Amino acid sequence: MTLFGVVDAAYAKGTGTVSSKTQLKNSGYNSSRIGFRGVEDLGGGLKASFWLEAGVNNDDGSGAGTNNNNQAAGATDPVLNARNQGLTFNRRSTVSVEGNFGEVRLGRDYTPQFWTETAYDPFGTNGVGTNIAFNKGGVTGVRASNSIGYLSPSFSGVKVWAQAYMGENASTDAAKAGDGNAFRVSYDNGPLSVALASSSTKTGLNVKNKTSNIGGSYDLGVAKLFAQTNKTKIDGAKDIKGGLFGATAPVGAGTVRVAMSSTAQGDAKSNQFALGYVYSLSKRTDLYATYASVKNKGGAAVALNGSVTAANAKSTGYDFGVKHSF
Repeated sequence: MTLFGVVDAAYAKGTGTVSSKTQLKNSGYNSSRIGFRGVEDLGGGLKASFWLEAGVNNDDGSGAGTNNNNQAAGATDPVLNARNQGLTFNRRSTVSVEGNFGEVRLGRDYTPQFWTETAYDPFGTNGVGTNIAFNKGGVTGVRASNSIGYLSPSFSGVKVWAQAYMGENASTDAAKAGDGNAFRVSYDNGPLSVALASSSTKTGLNVKNKTSNIGGSYDLGVAKLFAQTNKTKIDGAKDIKGGLFGATAPVGAGTVRVAMSSTAQGDAKSNQFALGYVYSLSKRTDLYATYASVKNKGGAAVALNGSVTAANAKSTGYDFGVKHSF
């Protein structure tokens, strides 16, 4: 069994035309967590494994909350306030059987379309610089509870990830909120990596959230280039579209990160520019700084780091932090 984790804290500031906010937050570069994982060799090429990983709000010592039925707060089995749940294995809670056929994974896990969003963003999905079109998939945009997943082995660089998850509703419940499925097909060959992913989640009676994305990266050696595009269709609402172009480059003892991302729903559009630097003190400890600025138009009012800005106005934000892994 392995004990592992990350502790990440950042001094963060967000500025908007209505209000600004200063805070000490967690997970500005990597998500703070503590976890346990283990594997048993069953013989004949088979292995059994488990993974229990809990999110930690190290800025105030609380744990991160979970969702037990893939439904929004207020449903029959509601999501509790994260601060009231204590330490939960909200990030991942799975048991697996794997072999030459691939891996069958059961429990709470990442959703396939999220993995494309985080893999092809220079800022991952943490901090003020992350893609502003990130996580339009709703409650299951990052993880899903009660999931059954299959991850294939690599076939000449091609991998398939298929997943189904349940809201665990009664048979008489017509809405079946929280039920859904997702898939991801990826190809990795040397410096090139590309992936296509899609998900569909029932959120109410005859209402679904359908999210799809395409992303890729190419490592030139002197720099690594990233690009992705995504689209979310919600029944009864206008489509949400987003995209990102970015790069990382080694400079000195660290890495420069830069990205331009956008999101639009109807006439409401927002464009963000982000620039950051990660300085490696060791293999396990990093210092980082990130600056981001977003411009809104068409009635959009996206604001950064907890600030509030008026429609069609700008917002800026920055993070200064330290991350330690163990």
